[in-house]
Parts: sequence; C-alpha cells; structure tokens
Amino acid sequence: MLEIQERFDTEGYEEIVSKAGGTDIHITEAMDGGTPIGYIAYSYGKEKTVVYDYSDGGDLMLCDGLVRSVMFKSTLKGIQTMLFELSEDKYENLIKLRFLSKGSKICTDLDSYMNSCRSCGHGKKQEIQ
Repeated sequence: MLEIQERFDTEGYEEIVSKAGGTDIHITEAMDGGTPIGYIAYSYGKEKTVVYDYSDGGDLMLCDGLVRSVMFKSTLKGIQTMLFELSEDKYENLIKLRFLSKGSKICTDLDSYMNSCRSCGHGKKQEIQ
C-alpha cells in the first residue's frame, strides 16, 4: 500500500541538505510496503515553499502525489507559492502535470490546486458519442 509520509530526519539526504545551503529541509517519502520509492525535499519560508529535489522513479502519478502533499502542507501554513529550484531534468513532469508552465519555476495560488482537479479532466462533462 502506498503511503506518503514526512521523515523527521535527513539521514540519507545529506547531499540535498548541503545543496540547499543549510536551510531547514523537510523530506517527505513515498513508501510502498515500508520501502521508499520516491521523495520530495523542501523548506518553508514566510511567503513561499522551496522544493530542492524530488524523485518519482518516472511515475507521473507519484510525482503528482508528492507535489500535492507539499502543496497541502504549505496551504495549511498560509503559503500560496512554491518555487522549484531543481536540476533542469526535473521540470518535465511538473510541466506535464501543469504545476508549472514551460520556462517557469514558480507555482502560485496553491489553494486552486488543492480545491480542483482542473488538469486531470475528472470534473469535465464528457460527451456521449
């Protein structure tokens, strides 16, 4: 069973912590049967959440779940903006999922992502043929 849960240490993620420059990093892992299959590393600021890295194993839905989990926790803190400071190869899935537009590294109005399913089409009426 897939679970997404925050870790309370950064053991095994020292390289990401180092790249973030000593920022208070949070790690959320996707677990399948107790085995980590993905993660997202981020920090909270006063006005934005910064995402430093993530790993989804190429699974678009896992990427969606990891990002939305951080969005949800950010909105609970009153934060409406996420900045993605990632290596260039990490933006493709975020663009596919419409969290970012091409060339952008900022996602705003996080509440709208949590309160709608605008990119997936589940809320749209389907025409019967």
